[in-house]
Amino acid sequence: MGVAYSVGDRVDHLYTFFVQWSPDIYSKGNKKHCQSRFLVLEQDKISVINQLLSKPVSTTAEKWEIITVKDSKRRLSLSSSGDSEAEESDYQEEDAALVLSNRSHLLSDQHLQQLATQIPPRTHGYPWELVYSTAIHGSSLKTLYRNMAGLDSPVLLVIKDMKKKVFGAFSSDSFRVSKYCYGTGETFLFSFSPEFQVYRWSGENSYFVSGNLESLQIGGGGGGFALWLDADLYHGASFSCPTFHNPPLSTEEDFIVKDLEVWTVQY
Repeated sequence: MGVAYSVGDRVDHLYTFFVQWSPDIYSKGNKKHCQSRFLVLEQDKISVINQLLSKPVSTTAEKWEIITVKDSKRRLSLSSSGDSEAEESDYQEEDAALVLSNRSHLLSDQHLQQLATQIPPRTHGYPWELVYSTAIHGSSLKTLYRNMAGLDSPVLLVIKDMKKKVFGAFSSDSFRVSKYCYGTGETFLFSFSPEFQVYRWSGENSYFVSGNLESLQIGGGGGGFALWLDADLYHGASFSCPTFHNPPLSTEEDFIVKDLEVWTVQY
């Protein structure tokens, strides 16, 4: 003999069912709001709830759609794709941190955060090692070349002049003696005073880096180098040049080096 349920009975049974299977949503005192009007149920429970819904409660009642857990994940993934992209972007920014293997005397944590947003993605996640420092190795371009012999990785050159202005360059190639210019369009210049500025390749020429035993030069083509250092790494100069369309990086076009560091990424 069948049992007849009134509308009120069916509602009570439904509520009881929901409390049993989803107490975190339907229990008393819960202040959370369900944003989507669909219920997530396991496949074997759908037949049970369908029996309870076999007779409509009211023609004016909100329609509930019953879907499986698998479908719910797919829908939530689609509906939150914008948020997911934002979270992924935030993660990539965090993942792009510039990590030094040693303490820098020239770069602060803020400097590192700013540079991390500019260096190529292929360098992200790898430690940077100090290969040359005037405070440790003295002032000698020959020593700088010698310390970088055999390296095949990007480098970060950081300079502080006597006016305490910090600036430098990211080079796609390690520094070496060469008859010709080398490097790629990844090479860029930067300055931290009075605020962080980056000067990227203009595309006008390919005079990225060149070096000999007398000097190291970055950028050129307009009668002056974007950055020039002498053999003692003591005297320097910085001029506007077509390679990067940069203003002078130092406080004055001719400057005296107070400290200098060169970092290289370790793949």
